[in-house]
Amino acid sequence: MDEVVVEVEKTKREWESAYEKTIEHIMAIQEYGKSRRGEKDGVEKISLQRLNGLAQDGLSLLNSLQFNLDLLAPQLPSDDQVQSTQSLLETWKNQYQSLRVNLRSANLQAKDNMRKSAQEERELLLGGGTESTVLRRKRQANAGVTSDAESITESLRRSRQLMVQEVERSTNTLVAFDESTGVLKKAESEYKGHKSLLSRTRNLLSTMQRQDVIDRLILIIGFSLFVFAVLYVVSKRIGILKLQRMATAAIKAQLARKAANDDAMPLGQQFDRNAVPNVNIPLQQRPHDEL
Repeated sequence: MDEVVVEVEKTKREWESAYEKTIEHIMAIQEYGKSRRGEKDGVEKISLQRLNGLAQDGLSLLNSLQFNLDLLAPQLPSDDQVQSTQSLLETWKNQYQSLRVNLRSANLQAKDNMRKSAQEERELLLGGGTESTVLRRKRQANAGVTSDAESITESLRRSRQLMVQEVERSTNTLVAFDESTGVLKKAESEYKGHKSLLSRTRNLLSTMQRQDVIDRLILIIGFSLFVFAVLYVVSKRIGILKLQRMATAAIKAQLARKAANDDAMPLGQQFDRNAVPNVNIPLQQRPHDEL
């Protein structure tokens, strides 16, 4: 931010210098062409075309400084500085328009001055005498020099104009580069955010994978225990059934042997065995034959 403030101050100083020089050139244009009969050389030292070229260069520089300040204003650290700079920018725009209007008025005034001066020189040349002869000689001698100077000045003005355009193009390129840098920084910050999110997602997936493995192991162990329990119960159940069958078979075998023994005994023993046991009944309760 300090660099932006320094650049703004530099732009302000350049504006003040260019503004003063442009005003001087416009004033020179306004004074151009007035009668100079009292001077030694009798010719203009700077041509009107050159003065207009200098004034146009000044206006181009001022326009470039306005563009530069317009770019720097939003980058200032505080809102007060931004508002102050924008107010100054509006003032510069008004001054720039005023200079353009003054330049047109100065050119009109210069044309009027040249018309009056040409009329005075015509009257002087037509009047004859030593003064008119000296004036004609100086005009002829300086005609070629003035033409060459104007050609060189025009070439320099065009070169300066190209340099100003190149500076503006470079400024636009720097602005585009700054915007691209801002976009890249924003993309980098978004990438960092996505990177942290991806890292958390990766950790969560790793945890889920470990949990899945643990769940599988638990299921396998539980299923194995269940199978072992079922097998144990089935094996025990089969053993009990075998015992029951063996006990049933033994009982049946014992009953069969007993039945066989009973069949082999004498009939009397069988009858006595099968007779109803004698029960001692009291005498008074014994049944008697009433007959």
